[in-house]
Amino acid sequence: MDTLTKWLDPDSPAWSLVGMAVALAFAIIIYRIIVAAFARWSRRTGTPVDDVAIRQLRGPLFWLLPVASLALAADLLPVGEGTLAVVQQAHTALVILLVAWLAVRLLKVVEVVVRQRFDATVEDNLQARAVHTQVRAFRNIVTFVIGLLAVAFVLMTFDGIRQLGVGLLASAGVAGMAIGFAAQRSVAAVIAGIQVALTQPVRVDDVVIVEGEWGRVEEITLTYVVIRTWDLRRLIVPMTTILERPFQNWTRTSADLLGTVTFTLDYQTPVDEVRDELKRILDDQPELWDGEAWGLQVTDTSDHGVTVRALMSAADSGKLWDLRCLVREKLVAFVAERYPAALPRVRAEVEGLEAA
Repeated sequence: MDTLTKWLDPDSPAWSLVGMAVALAFAIIIYRIIVAAFARWSRRTGTPVDDVAIRQLRGPLFWLLPVASLALAADLLPVGEGTLAVVQQAHTALVILLVAWLAVRLLKVVEVVVRQRFDATVEDNLQARAVHTQVRAFRNIVTFVIGLLAVAFVLMTFDGIRQLGVGLLASAGVAGMAIGFAAQRSVAAVIAGIQVALTQPVRVDDVVIVEGEWGRVEEITLTYVVIRTWDLRRLIVPMTTILERPFQNWTRTSADLLGTVTFTLDYQTPVDEVRDELKRILDDQPELWDGEAWGLQVTDTSDHGVTVRALMSAADSGKLWDLRCLVREKLVAFVAERYPAALPRVRAEVEGLEAA
C-alpha cells in the first residue's frame, strides 16, 4: 500500500518519467504524421523535388521534434534548481543547433527547386548556369551566416560566456577587430566570393583558361573555384586570383567559338582545291560544325612556303576541339594523296661543282 501511495504521489519521480515518455511519444507521432503526409504528397506530384525535401528534412525533424518536446516535461525532473537550470540551458543550446541544421537543409531544398526550374543540360544554358552559380554562392554565404548565428546564440545561453556570444554576434569591439585583422586574407576571399557571385566573371560550366590550364568550372564556393581540366585533374583557384589576375573565359556571353588550323605548304599548293576540300569536310560533320563560319586563306609567305589558315566555328569548345583535329587530319591526308608536291620541302641550290 505504501508503494502504491508513493507511485500515486504527484511529486514522485515516476510521474516525471511518465511525462517525458508521453512527450517523446507525442513527438514521434507528429514526426510520423509529417513524414507520411510528405510521402503521400510526393507520390501525387511525381517531381523529384519532393523526394529531395523528404530526404533532406527527415534527419533534422527526427531529432528536433523529440528534443523540443522534452521542454514540456523539463520542469517535472526530480532535480534541484541549479541542476535544472543547467539542463534547460543545454536543452536550449541543442534546440538552437538543430534549428540551424534544419535551416541549412531547407536551403539545400530551395537550391534544388531553383536548379529544377533552370535546366543547365540544354544546349543554350547561359541563363541557367548564371542562376545556378548565384544560388550555389548565396547558399554557401547563408549557410556560413546561419552557423555563425547559431554559435553566437548558443554562447549567449550561458551566463559565463554570454558576452563572448554577444561580441561574436555583433562582430564589434577590440576582439572583433583583432580577429578580423588576423583573418584578413580569409575575409578578403569571402568578399571576393560575394563579388564573383554578383558580377559573375565566371559561372558554373564555363570554359576557362586559368594559369595556363584549360578546363571547365566545376564548382564555385565562397572562397575558391574548382576547375576540371581536360585530363580530369582539378585545379583549385582562390577567388582573389579570379578577381586580380587576367584569365580567358570562352563562354562569357555565348558558348559558340571560332577556331583555326594552320598549315605550312609549298608554293605549288592549289589553294582553291584545298578550300573546296575544307568545305566538303565541314559539310560532312553536321554534329561538330554549326554552319556559321568557315574559310581558308593564305595568311603568310616565307622562304619555306606559304602559311594557309583554315577557319571554322562550333557550338562549344569541346566540339570545336574535335572539329579542329578532324580538319587537320583530313586536310593533311588530302594534300598528301592528291598533291604530294604541295607538301613543304627544303630547296637547295649547289653552285661551283665542276662537271666530272
